[in-house]
Amino acid sequence: MTIRKFATLGASIILGTLLQVNVSCAATVTISCSATGHDLAMCTQGAQAWAKQTGNEVKVVSMPSSGQLALYQQLLSAGSSDIDILQIDVVWPGILAQDLLDLTPYAGKNTVGDFPVYVKNDTIGGHLVAMPWFADAGVMYYRKDLLDKYGVKVPDTWEELTADAKKIQDAERAAGHTKMWGFVWQGRNYEGLTCDALEWVQSFNGGAIVDASGKVTINNPGAISALTMAHGWVGTISPEGVLNYSEEEARGVFQSGDAVFMRNWPYAWSLANSDDSPIKGKVGIAVLPKGGQAGRHAAVLGGWQLAVSKYSKHPDVAASLVMYLTSPAEQKRRAIEGGYASTLVDLYKDKGVRDAIGPFADSLYDNLVNAVARPSAVTRTRYNQVSTEFSGAAYAVLSGSTDAATSVKDLDSKLNGLRHGGKW
Repeated sequence: MTIRKFATLGASIILGTLLQVNVSCAATVTISCSATGHDLAMCTQGAQAWAKQTGNEVKVVSMPSSGQLALYQQLLSAGSSDIDILQIDVVWPGILAQDLLDLTPYAGKNTVGDFPVYVKNDTIGGHLVAMPWFADAGVMYYRKDLLDKYGVKVPDTWEELTADAKKIQDAERAAGHTKMWGFVWQGRNYEGLTCDALEWVQSFNGGAIVDASGKVTINNPGAISALTMAHGWVGTISPEGVLNYSEEEARGVFQSGDAVFMRNWPYAWSLANSDDSPIKGKVGIAVLPKGGQAGRHAAVLGGWQLAVSKYSKHPDVAASLVMYLTSPAEQKRRAIEGGYASTLVDLYKDKGVRDAIGPFADSLYDNLVNAVARPSAVTRTRYNQVSTEFSGAAYAVLSGSTDAATSVKDLDSKLNGLRHGGKW
C-alpha cells in the first residue's frame, strides 16, 4: 500500500462521515472543524452561509478531540488533497508551514484589525500560513465575594497574590472551610504547564525560552525567580496534588468553592457561572499578575487558526472560505451566538458583542493585549521537543527534584543541543 493510500485510509477511519453542507456545481472544498462543545455546529453554520453566498459546495469533517496534529502531518506528508482547510492550534503554524498555502495574496489588509501577536504567530518565513479565527489567553479568576469579605484588592503582582491567597485561605480554614486553598493552576507535566510556566517567566521579564532570532534565552535571573516562586506555592497556597492538575482539575476545585484564585482559560467563565455552579455570580476575572513592580503582565496565547493545504485542488475557493469565516461579520456572529473570543481588536468595543459576553469583554481584551506566543514560530518542527523539555524542567523545580538555577542551566544545554548549526 502506498503512503498516500495509507493516509487516505487512515483519514477515512478516523475522521468518520463527511457532512455535506450545500449542493452546488462550482467547486467542492472540505474543512476540518473541532467536535468539541458546539464548535462543529458553529463552524457548519458559517460554512453553510458561505456556500449559499458563493454557490460553491463545502463539506465539514468532524475532527477527533486528540491526535489532530498527527493526522494532519500524515495527510500532508502524503500530499493528500482530502482536506482543503485545516483548523489548527496556535502552536502548529510553524510545525506545518511547509505544507500550507501562503494566504498573503488572499488576505490583503484583512489582518490589520487582528491582535498583532496572532499575525506574527501565523507568519512563518515571511508567509502568512494561517488566519486567526478565534482567540484564547491565560486569565486569572478570583472569588469576588471572598476578596470583598476580607478587604483584599485584586492582586497586581504575584507577591500580592501569594500573600492574599494565604490570608484568605487561612481565615476560611479557621472558620471551618478546611478544604479551602489559595491558588490552583495547571501543574501536571504537559503542554498546560508550558503555558503556566512561560507566563511566570515572562512576568519576571525572563523571555520566551527562545527569542525571535532563535537564541535560547531561558537561563536568566527572571526565569530562576519565577520558578522558585512557583515552587514555594506547592503545599502552602496550592495543594500538593496541583502537580497532577490539568485545566479541568483546577476548575473542579475552584468551581466547587474550594479555591480563592485560579489560572485557567476563558472557557471556564461560562461554566463557573452556570446555573448549577456553587460560585455562580461570585467570580471575577483579571489579567495575570506581574512578577514584582518591575515585571509585566503576561498571558500565554491560545486559540485556533484556519489554514489551507498546499495540496488543495481548489486553493482559491478554499482561501475564500477562510477569509469569510475569519471576517469581522462572522467573528461577531460567533462571539454573540457562541461566546467565542474574537481575534479582532475592534469587536471588543462592539455593543452587540459586549452585551453578549458582559464584563468578560474588557478582561479578555486586556489579557490578549498582554498575550505572549509560545516559541513555536521560530522553533518550527522542533517546538514539541522544546515544550516537552521546558515543562519537564519546570516540573522538576515544582516537585523539588532540583532547584531553579540548576534546572534552567540544564535546560539551556538541552535546548541548544536541539539546534543544528545554530538553527532550528
